Amino acid sequence: MTSIETIRAAFAAYLAQDRTAEDRLLADNFVFTSPQDDHIDKAAFMERCFPTASRLQSQNILQLVPATGDGAFIMYEYMLTTGERHRNVEFIRVKDDRLVESQVYFGGRF
Repeated sequence: MTSIETIRAAFAAYLAQDRTAEDRLLADNFVFTSPQDDHIDKAAFMERCFPTASRLQSQNILQLVPATGDGAFIMYEYMLTTGERHRNVEFIRVKDDRLVESQVYFGGRF
């Protein structure tokens, strides 16, 4: 599986709330950083962030491009059940078909 395919699979597992697939796609040493989470580990991510898909009405990947090395940038748009629309960008590193790091940069409403 390519890094791009791995990232797409992880996003699909999140939307489907497929915990087994997401667990398989995240490395044991996975680290997640966002404006709300500072370098949290896989267990904290699965507890705090993974169960939030129910607040989404939709999510669409707008751009997913490889970066140098083992990373890729993804920009996605999502609509909350409240009707608010947002865009975020993430830099994600993949190694051995598993996500090892995700750095999220929140966008504003649009």
